[in-house]
Amino acid sequence: MFSVTVNPLKPPFSSAFLNPLNNHSLHSPLPKTSLKPISAVFSPSGQSQQPQYQNQNPQQQQQLYQPFRPPPSNPLTSQFHSLDTANRLDILANRLGLWFEYAPLIPALIREGFTPSSLEEATGISGVEQNRLVVAAQVRDSLVQSTSNDPELLSSFDLGGAELLYEIRLLSAQQREAAARYIVDSKLDAKGAQDLARAMKDFPRRRGDKGWDSFDYGIPGDCLSFMYYRQGREHRNPSEERTSALELALEVAKSERAKNRVLEELKGANEGKGGEEGVESGVRVPVVRLKIGEVAEASSVVVLPVCRDEEREIGVLDAPRECRSEGEFGVVVAEKGWKRWVVLPAWAPVAGLGNGGVVVSFVDARVLPWKANRWYKEEAILVVADRSRKEVAADDGFYLVAIDSNGGGLKVERGLALKEKGVTESLGTVVLVVRPPREEADDQLADEDWE
Repeated sequence: MFSVTVNPLKPPFSSAFLNPLNNHSLHSPLPKTSLKPISAVFSPSGQSQQPQYQNQNPQQQQQLYQPFRPPPSNPLTSQFHSLDTANRLDILANRLGLWFEYAPLIPALIREGFTPSSLEEATGISGVEQNRLVVAAQVRDSLVQSTSNDPELLSSFDLGGAELLYEIRLLSAQQREAAARYIVDSKLDAKGAQDLARAMKDFPRRRGDKGWDSFDYGIPGDCLSFMYYRQGREHRNPSEERTSALELALEVAKSERAKNRVLEELKGANEGKGGEEGVESGVRVPVVRLKIGEVAEASSVVVLPVCRDEEREIGVLDAPRECRSEGEFGVVVAEKGWKRWVVLPAWAPVAGLGNGGVVVSFVDARVLPWKANRWYKEEAILVVADRSRKEVAADDGFYLVAIDSNGGGLKVERGLALKEKGVTESLGTVVLVVRPPREEADDQLADEDWE
């Protein structure tokens, strides 16, 4: 296993066209030059003829390379509309007024020919803050245009509200008001607002996860509670991390169903209980769904070799054990060549695998030794195992073994079942089961949701 840790840098803008590894402005310090686009019209095949060039209207031809521009903002208010450029720069430089009042000056000056870097030199407002102010002002405008238009709620963001409203920018117009009210009532900081927005955005794609239906999607506190609830269940039971996460989930839960669900998990009410949940209620191996973009956002990742289940024990045994970084660039070097690798966030179960980690890919989850739900037949899974722990020691542990029948692949078995068969050694102890991201439940915003 190879582990990589990086220090994530916050991109200067929320645009997808920016390089997240470059925290400097992307604009050239050279003066802006107006060039007419040129298009080439080539003669048909087989004719020897020089290409003809014709000038076209710049607005009629698509320009492939354009400098970044902040998102459009509302028109300037009457108090700023009549000001010249020097006075507008002075207002921004001295922060004269409330942040949402002078924020529209930024795109107005950009349209006059300023770049984010030149505007930073003139006003002292960094490119990151420029983008934050403009986007937060748009979010505030969507709250103003909402049905309630609560002046008291809006006034809560007059001072320092840009950092808070910026974090809920990806929520739909309907969700922003509820999120804003929760931020004010709970006195959240920017990090808390970011966690809330991610929890609300992520909640729909978690449909089918255990306990999901006990939390109310329309209540921001329940969305946040479910995020902590899910994180708590990823830790070993019992553990301080699990208890802390579940206690936090109970603290922010609002609906009675959500509170009861967290209490059951916190008190261990479901452990050892049979019935509809089957063996899964006592599972000590985390079953997590990988979030879209989660690897890119992770500050620390692990690189593990992957083999298919039909390769049986030969694939597991032959997979590389040692993987390290070399040189100033941290080039990843394995002890031998291998075809398939996977990069996962450095979750606690996989962070300490050492050189024994291996991943086995299965076409579905029916190889797991607990009662099959509907998603077991619909989704592929990755099973992470530790090859350095082959002994079948714990009755409630889970182990990777080969199927006895000819042509069979691999499967996961409970320790007690293996002991009953007289099996004392496995291919490795299972430490994590990973479910794939769900693109169809990504809850992407429609055009009408953007304000």
